[in-house]
Amino acid sequence: MAVNPWFCALPECDREALLAAAEGLNLRSGEMLYRQGDPPGGFFGVVSGAFKVSTLREDGREGILALVEAGNWFGETSLFDQLPRPHDVTALEPAEVMVVGRNAFEALMASPTFARAMGVLLSTRVRLLYSLVEDALLRSISTRVARRLMALARGDATLARDCRSILPVSQEQLAMMLGVTRQTLSKELKALERDGVVLVGYCRIEIRSLAALEARSRLA
Repeated sequence: MAVNPWFCALPECDREALLAAAEGLNLRSGEMLYRQGDPPGGFFGVVSGAFKVSTLREDGREGILALVEAGNWFGETSLFDQLPRPHDVTALEPAEVMVVGRNAFEALMASPTFARAMGVLLSTRVRLLYSLVEDALLRSISTRVARRLMALARGDATLARDCRSILPVSQEQLAMMLGVTRQTLSKELKALERDGVVLVGYCRIEIRSLAALEARSRLA
């Protein structure tokens, strides 16, 4: 959990209380933690593995909203508004999560510092949401690809301070994150490869020049 800035910023007493309130749960690759429309359940912390947060259109087309890797906590929205789960969450590989039940979560919220931290976490989600909307409305596809790769370099939902060079994501998954066809994404990635910015492999993308990728992410 130490890789997540939000968790690290919690006071030690709140970190210990959060971990003490959690129970372990193991999932197989492809198993769903919860589905869109499920009733509010728990607050989840990823110990190992990774999950995709996604939604399906009526025609079966899938859109991936985020990748949630080890160290991240999520699932708080439905605990606050008591509405059904808004998205599907599926394990991309064998995974272990810590589950904080609704009653335990409400007890944790009695701590002013924990409650404020949850407000910060929700604010972070809102900022990310507006950023995605802004990208979709105002930026070119090449800039959107660069910006999503930069986000993935920081762990996507993790928002780590340091960037990694190897991104564990397939072209199909990246296309579903951006809402574009595989062919459109392939064209953009080939251009980045040609310029020495990235190297595309099987289910992974290697960033060869972080500076060049960051520069492209700032274009209109």
